[in-house]
Amino acid sequence: MSSTDSSANLADAYDVVVVGGGAGGLSAALLLGRARRSVLVVDAGEPRNAPAGHMHGYPSRDGMPPAEFLAVVREEVAAYGVRRIQGTVSGIEPDDNGEFAVALTDGYRVHARRMVVATGLVDELPDLPGVSERWGRDVLHCPYCHGWEVRDRAIGVLYRKEAGTHQALLFSQLSDDVTLFLDGADENELPDADWQMLAAAGVGVVRGRLGALIVGDDQLVGVRLESGQEIEVSVFVVPPRMVPRDEVLTALGARTRETPAGSFADVDETGLTSVAGVWAVGNVTGPAEQVVNAASSGYRAGAAINADLLRTDLERRAARRRAGALPS
Repeated sequence: MSSTDSSANLADAYDVVVVGGGAGGLSAALLLGRARRSVLVVDAGEPRNAPAGHMHGYPSRDGMPPAEFLAVVREEVAAYGVRRIQGTVSGIEPDDNGEFAVALTDGYRVHARRMVVATGLVDELPDLPGVSERWGRDVLHCPYCHGWEVRDRAIGVLYRKEAGTHQALLFSQLSDDVTLFLDGADENELPDADWQMLAAAGVGVVRGRLGALIVGDDQLVGVRLESGQEIEVSVFVVPPRMVPRDEVLTALGARTRETPAGSFADVDETGLTSVAGVWAVGNVTGPAEQVVNAASSGYRAGAAINADLLRTDLERRAARRRAGALPS
């Protein structure tokens, strides 16, 4: 059986519906499938790391293309009876029993006893010509995801007040040729301690406003300022605005928490949100949930959900025994 079935062939009720088919959602589905739970994964097919050629920092999978990684995991979860459909959830409605009606944008509806929301986030990029076209190639954001691959190259880093000088300092570990572009920001925004750290790290600073990235032979070769000055770089680091895809959670009234990158779903150590029966995993809960962290959070959520369902079922059975509805 294919890991992706048409919705017309699916049963209407599941122990768990997982919204999102990335590392976090599939990890939860894998653990729940192995626990013999009925699981449906609703996958919009829009992973955050799709533009990247390879993923890094995941033991045994370092350097693996993201699409290949997802294909392998989909096969693994399908082997345990987990079903996956391509689609988007438009709403989740709690019922009086603490369970949920899940509606998809195509009109299909299913019932879920518990929910996992693993919808990730969207990277909103700076409005600078060339950035979106080079994103995931030689326009990057994370030294841990891509730093080794760009070591010893000429690296430019875009300054944003929210990110400060942090990225420039991190990339200075990887190259002796790092330049921080203030893009017209008031240099007085930077504390004296930041200037001292930049100098100690050997990071150059350019103050003028940026005009565009310069590309030649399908490679980044430099940055052009509005003044016309051109500065050679072969890698450009930008701090995206990270926006969680949390519409279904906010519609449920799930509590959020503030992080340096903005507001994200507030969860406990297992991923449980403030809404009973709803867990959230991966980047919808925070900006630093790379693939390996997302998979870990999915595993924890899956184990917590299975235990929660088992306890609920046994409590109901015990109550029926006490009422004489079941033989002792």
